[in-house]
Amino acid sequence: MTMKKNIILLFIAFAFCGCSTDYTVLKSVEGVVLTADSSIKITGETVTFTVKDNNNNDVTGEADFSVNGSPIEGNTLTSSETGDFKIKAVIGTVSDTITVHYHDGSETNFVKRVLIEDYTGTWCGYCPRVAYGIELAKQQSDKVVAVSIHRPSSNVSSSVYDPYNYDTSELENTLGAEGYPKGFLNRKTQWTFPEPENIAQVIGLTQGNNPKMGLALETSVSGSTMNVNVNVKFSSNFSNLKLVVYVLENGLIYDQHNYTTYYDGVDLLEDFHHNHVLRAVLTPLLGEAIDSSETVVNNVYTKSFSVPVPANIANAANIEFVAFVIDANGNAVNVREAFPNVSQDFEEL
Repeated sequence: MTMKKNIILLFIAFAFCGCSTDYTVLKSVEGVVLTADSSIKITGETVTFTVKDNNNNDVTGEADFSVNGSPIEGNTLTSSETGDFKIKAVIGTVSDTITVHYHDGSETNFVKRVLIEDYTGTWCGYCPRVAYGIELAKQQSDKVVAVSIHRPSSNVSSSVYDPYNYDTSELENTLGAEGYPKGFLNRKTQWTFPEPENIAQVIGLTQGNNPKMGLALETSVSGSTMNVNVNVKFSSNFSNLKLVVYVLENGLIYDQHNYTTYYDGVDLLEDFHHNHVLRAVLTPLLGEAIDSSETVVNNVYTKSFSVPVPANIANAANIEFVAFVIDANGNAVNVREAFPNVSQDFEEL
């Protein structure tokens, strides 16, 4: 019995060893995951699909795709029609269905930014109040775009001399507010005094309904030349719009009078850092008209500038560009800032 039992055990062991040499683990295709690079597209744009297995391996090339039940070639879809398109992928098993929505451009929204124009002066002891308010607003939101407009005299003998003075009388005459400082939001709304205690007024203008217009800038500064392309995209039809483009400078150092309790209540604020200082306007100050044929759904309007670096710029590395579009009443609809040598995308939502 013992020998017979041993023979049986050897046979079983051989059988198992023999099978193991031919056994292959098959790749699982259960639970394949289908994704699209975007769930919302404008007609004419292409959406690309990807399929991955449970181990995050890309198996797109092995999959077959269908749209609304009909097979398609490849893993992309382009549609000239609006509506919802239901997509599935098959690779040994069927994926969950995903939906891609195509629209004509009118459903696109853009990030909403707020413009602050701060009318100030190095001689103006109460002006640090608005500057401090801008710092607080920027701490709360990255959607705040500030412009510091220094006023009112370039006469070195004047008691209101400011080395960074830029004459904006044409604009100020439309505001109905005298004296300095004065802060205006989106060009025509006065920032309520005291500005540092009314940050909510600024942040509130970044909230609510998003605009149907967005901006994207392409900028470069090379040697003594600045190149700026301002691109404006529309997801609604507009009329009577104007474009304004500013050149600013950061990091300017000059003493600032301070009669306020802000900045520790110190007067003088020696070697004060003046940022976002207006140095040039590439368009008319009150805006350059955009033809109504350009301000229509899904169109991109482009305005290009190639101009010398302004002579009053102390350091070209500190240049900042700000572009915004104003409506027929002079209110800023949306705004964007950019530093040199960048290429921005539209901030579509």
